[in-house]
Amino acid sequence: MIPMNTPPLQPTGIHHLTAITAKAASNQAFYTATLGMRLVKKTVNQDDVSAYHLFYADGIAAPGTDLTFFDWPAAPETRGTDSIVRTMLRVNGGKALDWWAARLAAAGVNHGPVRSRDGRLTLDFEDPEGQRLSLVDDGGAGESHPWERSPVPPKFQIRGLGPIVLSVADPEPTEAMLIHLMHLRRVRDYPWSGDGPTVRVYEMAAGGPAAELHVAVEPQLRRARQGAGAVHHVALRVPSFEEYDAWAERLQSLRIPSSGPVDRYYFRSLYFRSPAGILFELATDGPGFAVDEPAESLGERLALPPFLEPRRAAIEAGLKPLSTE
Repeated sequence: MIPMNTPPLQPTGIHHLTAITAKAASNQAFYTATLGMRLVKKTVNQDDVSAYHLFYADGIAAPGTDLTFFDWPAAPETRGTDSIVRTMLRVNGGKALDWWAARLAAAGVNHGPVRSRDGRLTLDFEDPEGQRLSLVDDGGAGESHPWERSPVPPKFQIRGLGPIVLSVADPEPTEAMLIHLMHLRRVRDYPWSGDGPTVRVYEMAAGGPAAELHVAVEPQLRRARQGAGAVHHVALRVPSFEEYDAWAERLQSLRIPSSGPVDRYYFRSLYFRSPAGILFELATDGPGFAVDEPAESLGERLALPPFLEPRRAAIEAGLKPLSTE
């Protein structure tokens, strides 16, 4: 039971989202060449160095723009509830969505029409492994950092992560966690589609599409099983190391099972699961991806944190080359 009078510590938005690919080379081609995102860090899963960990983001690798992938030889996911089911990516304006609809069609990408959902224009599509994605109009709110070498014109580029959609069979325990532990606010509900589930919207900090979790209530579905095309976890932003330490103390004091503090070198992490079994991460905004590479050449070589650097030769020998190598 989470006490209802815990201090008002709160994440400030979406930090990153990590998904699973079984085809790292084609994954890189799709997210950089088709979606025009920048590969800002090419590293390995620190808990499984046989697998790449690829980070795609905006032009400066700003927190809140990272869509990342573990490269695992997994069978396709079994879709269902108690899982993260869609990742939204922010663009600016209806003209951008029309441009993207034409681009995705020309590339043979499975996509739906531009439509209004939750009061925002949205375009649903899937990557080649069935990763469920949406482009959503954010109205140009907040900063934008285009990548000058992107094949996508700056005005149409993906600006960062938008709302993340979770599916749960029983919404009440998840709502209790989001409100009483993480101090998110439930601000509205909306129907996903004419015959789709009801979706509850929870916002962090100042709110807006970069700081929302959407929870679809789907008790009729079987439980999902992760695999290629699935989401592994979602990370929420913690702006400072001081707040990160406070989060670690909070989870421990409430006896909520967690990873305890984990230093990922590029950011610090805390992992815990929701009552539905969905993996959450709390991640610091800093120090960032330029800590070990020049900002102008991010992602161009295999980057390893210092504790893995002595094993570079063996790690590189165990990785399959990517298309750009």
